[in-house]
Amino acid sequence: MSALTQDVKVVVIGAGAMGSGIAQVAARAGHTVYLFDGRAEAIAAGRAAIEKDLKFLVSKNRLDQGEAAATLERVVPVATLAEAADAGLAIEAIVENLDVKRKLFAELESMLGADAIIASNTSSLSINAMAAGLARPGRLVGLHFFNPAPRMALVEVVSGLATDREVAECLYATARAWGKVPVHAASTPGFIVNRVARPYYAEALRVLAEHEASPATLDAILREGCGFAMGPFELMDLIGHDVNFAVTKSVFEAYFCDRRFAPSPLQQELVAAGRLGRKTGRGIYEYGELAAKALPQDEAPQDGEPRVTVVGDIGAAAPLLARLEAAGIEVRREAGMHGRRGWMQIGAARVALTDGRTATIRSDEEQVPNLVLFDLCLDYSTSTRIALTRADQCGLGALRVVTGTFQKAGFKVSVIDDVAGLIALRTVAMLANEAADAVLQRVASARDVDTAMRHGTNYPKGGPLAWADQLGADFVVEVLANLKDHYGEERYRVSPLLRRKACNREAMYD
Repeated sequence: MSALTQDVKVVVIGAGAMGSGIAQVAARAGHTVYLFDGRAEAIAAGRAAIEKDLKFLVSKNRLDQGEAAATLERVVPVATLAEAADAGLAIEAIVENLDVKRKLFAELESMLGADAIIASNTSSLSINAMAAGLARPGRLVGLHFFNPAPRMALVEVVSGLATDREVAECLYATARAWGKVPVHAASTPGFIVNRVARPYYAEALRVLAEHEASPATLDAILREGCGFAMGPFELMDLIGHDVNFAVTKSVFEAYFCDRRFAPSPLQQELVAAGRLGRKTGRGIYEYGELAAKALPQDEAPQDGEPRVTVVGDIGAAAPLLARLEAAGIEVRREAGMHGRRGWMQIGAARVALTDGRTATIRSDEEQVPNLVLFDLCLDYSTSTRIALTRADQCGLGALRVVTGTFQKAGFKVSVIDDVAGLIALRTVAMLANEAADAVLQRVASARDVDTAMRHGTNYPKGGPLAWADQLGADFVVEVLANLKDHYGEERYRVSPLLRRKACNREAMYD
């Protein structure tokens, strides 16, 4: 299905930050765009925001002055919807209220031509509920942009049960012609991004609630150790805890209180206290000119070992060995026991990648007192930080030698308290698990899920399902099973698709 041609006029209803941003995208792509809002001052403010952003792009040499002027000229303010009756595409970006949206769609359907497409920029409401009662429900589709629309690449094209396939394909092609990265999604709570991203916040909040490490340390481990653009607490403070908590609560309730999506009592208390993040000057962190920047915990320099003995296959951590060798550390290799995951001997300590158990429990089960666990890095060759933890049975001297060895390899080391799965591995495993369930339930294809998470949330290269392939589905299943056993909660139940892939040794993209 081909994209809408430039001669098709677009009407955007809602001139706030999102609506004006969408109008700017469509106008820059060559369409005449009618900009409507129930408040005349909002229309003026929206068009002024577009003009300001276009001038900024010109000042940065990202846009020609003539193109900027032509784009702004194509944004036409209208005082009534009737003035946009010749539009072939209507995009609403109004308040997230189902009744208000349905009333608008009924009005648009009666006003626009029979071939016109009506799109909703909703981030959370059901396309099926919106389409109910329309004479032409097949012409309604979700077109979910991410804020700010002119900058963010992702667009979720969301189909309801009645949405005509050609309508969804047309808007998919149109979004691509507008310079966006579109993905197809089915109308389910949270669509792709707002559903799959929940564990990124939830696991960090849970670890913080257990007082295992400071927020700045946890943020730094995920940012510097795994390559996430922002740590979860930084991101929640930016989004606003009221907004983030509301989305989590909405998804939780929409899935009939499935414990996997359960909101955090800690975040609920932040909202109750009015500590919403940057916009109120205080959230997880404090903001303002006099606020001190929160710093992660870095271990003081320690003496490391000149050699490491590797016993068996250390799986996803294998790339770490080349980094140790590049730092001048001798790596000796020995055969391990069949069917058991490998480990390293560094000084007096056995050192292994966390598997979802606490170090203390694993030390007791494996009868290894001096046990130190390290966290996942999605790229051990380039990561600058790594998290370590020790079993309660492990001596501090043994830990210091391990710390020094990792420091010798160029890592900043954060030692955190003994928490199941540390922070990076449990977060990545839960993201992969949720992504697998989204594929299983036909919300989107595996490639569209990973594409959405890369471009909608700036996740590291690959995406959650690619990470599952990198780690091995069997290892992810093992981690989740250990977390479920540790907490005794359904929150960590394994996706049937992930379990099936693990049994068959298949990749998530097969």
